[in-house]
Parts: sequence; structure tokens; C-alpha cells
Amino acid sequence: MGRLFGTDGIRGLANADLSPELALSVAVAAAHVLAEADRSHAPLAVVGRDPRASGEMLEAAVVAGLSSAGATVIRVGILPTPGVAFLAAEATADLGVVISASHNPMPDNGIKLFAGGGHKLTDEVESRIEAAVAEPSAWRRPTGAGVGRVHDLLDGAEHYVKHLVESTPHLLAGVKVVVDCANGAASDVAPAAYRQAGADVIVINADPDGHNINDGCGSEHLDGVRTAVLEHGAHLGIAHDGDADRCVAVDATGQVVDGDQIMAVLALAMRDAGTLTQNTLVTTVMSNLGLRLAMQREGITLVETAVGDRYVLEALRTDGLAIGGEQSGHVVLPAHATTGDGILTALHLMARMAETGQSLADLAAVMTKLPQVLINVPVVDRKGACEAGPVLAAVAAAEASLGETGRVLLRPSGTEPLVRVMVEAPTAELAESVAGRIAAEVRAASPS
Repeated sequence: MGRLFGTDGIRGLANADLSPELALSVAVAAAHVLAEADRSHAPLAVVGRDPRASGEMLEAAVVAGLSSAGATVIRVGILPTPGVAFLAAEATADLGVVISASHNPMPDNGIKLFAGGGHKLTDEVESRIEAAVAEPSAWRRPTGAGVGRVHDLLDGAEHYVKHLVESTPHLLAGVKVVVDCANGAASDVAPAAYRQAGADVIVINADPDGHNINDGCGSEHLDGVRTAVLEHGAHLGIAHDGDADRCVAVDATGQVVDGDQIMAVLALAMRDAGTLTQNTLVTTVMSNLGLRLAMQREGITLVETAVGDRYVLEALRTDGLAIGGEQSGHVVLPAHATTGDGILTALHLMARMAETGQSLADLAAVMTKLPQVLINVPVVDRKGACEAGPVLAAVAAAEASLGETGRVLLRPSGTEPLVRVMVEAPTAELAESVAGRIAAEVRAASPS
């Protein structure tokens, strides 16, 4: 068996790579591994999903696997990933499971797992679950009264929305926002949370039918929210992905405000409020160099991690820090959430606008984004391509020529047969030229 877990759970083509049989096996293994520290009670699991059609099938398999392992299962239905993590923590569950492929197209699906407290898994725990999936005979199934029971939680969404609104630091009165729900898990809860916090809300792409999730909408397709902001004269637009663990914004003119800019705005807000622990922001190596330069200017320390919000989470938890995230729009506010929460992030962003009276464009101007080019190079051997002599020489030459005015990042994809070549430079033309030269060496080192 190959590696199951990628940078954010298990993903694949539903009913092919990600089959019901695999989902059942993962659920059984997760129940045993995550509950093995305390055998004094039956394991408790909270299960939610996004609205894609295959989620119904995979949810049934996951629930069957959990209950066959003796776990009591609470189904919360369609709910954002951070909502499931929140409810798992509230219920003091042993594990949480979300069936979602986030921003991926509808045919894909995925399984995201949370440990007790609603926290993402460590690499070590993921490896133990993978080993357990490979050795199903190691577990003895309970019978009779030992078989787990299944219950439906009908007011989980309302409980989650209440939590979100109570976490908002300032009422949103006077803020007019367009929210693109990606026909996903945010379709009910995001508009409800924004309205209850006081915003004037225009909703688009909030009619999921099982097949239209992320289809030309949401955080990966911003034309719709940009157009709606201009048509309605809104102060901003918020675009979520399919499971609403991220958000991307557009300002009143339709310009994109990405996760790096959002983190810059929120870090300054927290600094001003005295809640920015150790005056530090946590990001990944993919964040724009402009964010680092802006934070240096503002006297804020930047800590970088590997790509993946769970590595950001580990750094936040280890050092007790208050904010971290990714350029993609995953932002983590540990005082209010155990994982990235796009709705929570948007509420805090709008609260900063309401508090200061400034436009989103003015707030986001704290950082200037350097032109960034990313080339995904298909390869056979990801590790070998990254370590090839000509590739390393090309990277070294590029770094020497750019100096402190730019940056080169070469890394293998965690989920696909790709090497990602990212270059930042003072101009887009220079970034494209440098990235193209390095990408050519990668292709030559390991053709697809």
C-alpha cells in the first residue's frame, strides 16, 4: 500500500481511488488508533461532510466502519470542516471525520481526520493509521451490545454559527459583503453568521445539488464574486472553498486580497489589540516575500513552516502563538478554532474594516505583493528531480542573481507526481524567465 495521507487528509477520485471499502477501513483504523489511549469508554466520533454526491456513499462507509469498531457516532450532516472540528471538541470526542475534497472538483472526495480536541493529526499518528489499514486482521470486531450506535445532531450548524458570531471582535454594521459559498458546505452557515454579526449580505452560489460544488465558483474561481461586488456596490466579497476552511477576498474594486494579505491585516489588528502573542505570525514557505518585508517593517516576527496548514498548526500549538496560515486562505486563529476556518477569518477581516472605517483595499495595502510565478512540472521521480545536479545549480544561480530582491522555492508535491517551481522577483517578466529556466532543468532531470 502506498502513502494514503497527503498534505490535507486522504483524497482521490470517489468510488475509484477513494472507494467505500477504503473509507470503511480507514474509519476502523482511525477509531482504534485514536481511541487506544483510553479504553474505559466506547470511542466517540463526530462525522460531517460537504454536499458532493459521493459524500453520501462515503459517509455511509465511514459510519459503518466506526460503528463496527465499537464507536458511538454523531452525524452532523453537511457542515464546514472547521464546524466539525469545533463540534468534535465541544463533545470531547475521540475523533472527528470530514468527508470532503475541499476545493477539488466534484468527482473527487476525501477524508479529513481530527484527533481529540478537534486537532489535526501528526505525521506519526497518520503513519499508525496507515499501518492499521494495512493489517485489518489485527482488530477484533465487537458484537452484540459492543457494536457502536449512530445518532444525528440536528442543531449542530446553529451551535457552530453561534460560536462564530460570539468570536467576532466588532459588530459588522455598515459592511456590505457578497459571499460566494461555492455551492458547498458554507451555503447555509456563512450567510447566517455574517448576517447575525450585523453585515448586509448578498449570497451567490449557495444552492448545492451534489454536483455543482466548486463548479466555476468559490475560492478557485473569483469572476463571479468580483462581478457581484461591482454590481451591488459591496464593500468586499468573500469566496469560500467547498468545505469552507479557507476564504479569499476581493475589495470594492474587484481586486483579489489573498491569504497573505488577510494575515497581514489580522496580524496588525491583533498587535493593536494586544493579542498578537510574542508579536509573531506563522506562515508557510509559500507565502509571498512581500508579507515578510511588510511584517519586518511593522516589527512583527515571521515564522515559516513546511506547506500544509497542519504544520502551521503545530507551530502555533508548540509556541502558543495567536495567528498563522497560508497564502491560499487557510488562516488559523487558535483562540477560536483548532483548524483553518474561512468563515471565522472573514468575520475578523470585516470586523477590522468596521472598527477602523477603512476600506479593504486600504487595509491590504500594508503589504506589496512581489510578482510570483509557480510552474508545476510533471515528473517521474520527484525527489530525484529536486536533487539533480543541474537543477541545484540552476537554483543556486537564480538565488545569487536575485539576492534579497527575490526568492526561489523548489519542492516536490505532496500528493501528485509534480515538482513545484516557485519564483518571486521584482518584475513578473524576470520571475517568469527564472522559473522557466529552472523548470526546464527539472524536466530534463526527470521527464514525465
